[in-house]
Amino acid sequence: MTDRPKTPILDRVTLPSDLKALSDRELSVLADELRAETISAVSVTGGHLGAGLGVVELTVALHAVFDTPRDKLVWDVGHQCYPHKILTGRRDRIRTLRTEGGLSGFTKRSESPYDPFGAAHSSTSISAALGFVMAAELGGDPGDAIAVIGDGSMSAGMAFEAMNNAGHLNRRLFVILNDNEMSIAPPVGALSSYLTKLYTDGPFDELKAVARGAASLLPPPLREGALRAKEMLKGMAVGGTLFEQLGFSYIGPVDGHDIDQLLQVLRAARARATGPMLIHVLTKKGKGYPPAEAARDKGHATAKFDVQTGQQAKAASNAPSYTKVFAQSLIAEAERDDKIVAITAAMPDGTGLNLFQDRFPRRTFDVGIAEQHAVTFAAGLAAGGMKPFCTIYSTFLQRGYDQVVHDVAIQRLPVRFAIDRAGLVGADGATHAGSFDVAFLANLPGFTIMAAADEAELVHMVATAVAHGEGPIAFRFPRGDGVGVELPARGVPLAIGRARLIQQGNRVALLSFGTRLAEVSKAAESLAQKGLTPTVVDARFAKPLDRDMILNLARHHEALITIEEGAIGGFGSHVAQLLADEGIFDSGLKFRSMVLPDTFIDHASPEAMYRSAGMDAAQIEARVLATLNIASLPKRA
Repeated sequence: MTDRPKTPILDRVTLPSDLKALSDRELSVLADELRAETISAVSVTGGHLGAGLGVVELTVALHAVFDTPRDKLVWDVGHQCYPHKILTGRRDRIRTLRTEGGLSGFTKRSESPYDPFGAAHSSTSISAALGFVMAAELGGDPGDAIAVIGDGSMSAGMAFEAMNNAGHLNRRLFVILNDNEMSIAPPVGALSSYLTKLYTDGPFDELKAVARGAASLLPPPLREGALRAKEMLKGMAVGGTLFEQLGFSYIGPVDGHDIDQLLQVLRAARARATGPMLIHVLTKKGKGYPPAEAARDKGHATAKFDVQTGQQAKAASNAPSYTKVFAQSLIAEAERDDKIVAITAAMPDGTGLNLFQDRFPRRTFDVGIAEQHAVTFAAGLAAGGMKPFCTIYSTFLQRGYDQVVHDVAIQRLPVRFAIDRAGLVGADGATHAGSFDVAFLANLPGFTIMAAADEAELVHMVATAVAHGEGPIAFRFPRGDGVGVELPARGVPLAIGRARLIQQGNRVALLSFGTRLAEVSKAAESLAQKGLTPTVVDARFAKPLDRDMILNLARHHEALITIEEGAIGGFGSHVAQLLADEGIFDSGLKFRSMVLPDTFIDHASPEAMYRSAGMDAAQIEARVLATLNIASLPKRA
């Protein structure tokens, strides 16, 4: 007679409340099962793997000790939230991550009460958690608030603004510093070095508490080591540790993969904390999955992969990515111009600047997750005579907008903004969509704004930005591969504010800004086969507009339609303003502007997202026919 196989503990967990009935030993086994389930799920969907693997034990411990969702667990960024989703009633849907109609890759309020605050950009968790604390005190939702923030996210000023305010308010708040020595890229800066010093001078397994009285919160066996550590670190900062100076009690570092230690510390902290407390937890990104541990980025973001080998599935393409084309073009320009420097905010690989850094390490600056600083630092470089390329995703450039206005635009400094991930980006969804950069930059005096229609145009726009010395200039390009056009041997600066005619036609002019030109061309070809040949123009510039070209199109066509991968208020709005100012609408011109709809579009493939936005070839064709009041055109034999 053989024993029946034991039911996995994870199969007995539907919600975090089920963890209360488990022993500490069972919680440890659950963590192993949760890690395996996370790896299995991400192998099917792709997504952010390494961060979640690093917090498996911490996720189990937090849900076992605290009373979620009454207690508000706020994950910073959300890269690490997949294990959390599995434990909070979403295991049956975990293999729909980042797919159309499926689970978000980040925390999302509309998805679950266990996601009290949505996040996909970094360094917001402490501010939000403090808001929950004060809301509870003022009669809002009750419960504790716990922020889990990575050491990379702690480099952003917003995190310290929140900690300073929390220390001033002196209310009960838990901040878990998830210190894995890596955000997306290895963290940079003095703070990272400071955190490293906190634990490299002593044995890792000796739990160190560095706060006034914090040792008393620890289980008795750990107190002696904690007191020794406090003495060892006395004087590292004037009057105590950096966190103490901000008003926090500090416990740590704690081994984030020792669930017994985590449980003891969290239980003690929850039982006795009165004011703000920071618990410093050491983890390893990619923990427990060798291919992730061995990867340069510790498995930060992966395509679908084979669990046994870690080999990722890659879509076949004959065209290089826009990001790689940008990087190689910038390197080529920098070979000829030693004034060119490049700045990134913790995204060297994502922006292609890792390639630039390999060639020009002294001329590359990764400032950490600090977009505001990145912009003003670039402004200072420009004022000092350099040619800075501030290379930031569209969605993250939003975080530095005040600096773009005050420190760059007003001073007319020639900062070059290379804006990656323009338009709809796919599986990351609304939080990462590059929808707004044209609208928020084009209203600033003195800005020059370009959008590449294909990878060859991107090469020329890099050259244009290098040559441009009169005020700030920006160029945008999407995520993913190009359309497969032949690349020029060398970029040639474009005439500022000049569009290019792609096809001369009649009746209707299609004025495209950015990479929708490929879909515009498909629509134009379909219409031509039915007897209507549109004029097609690649605008290239949203500011300054090609006034002569646009006015000529308006005067010699019945209709003018603009198409762009951006929100209302961008390129089409500026064209409409020009036409209104020139009185063109008085002549009866039919003008339409195809932009992203006034809503946030949920994650799906980029193709599905643009179809949802009404901006694929078929919908462009339909808009042409509707504008001209043509019900349909017969297809030519």
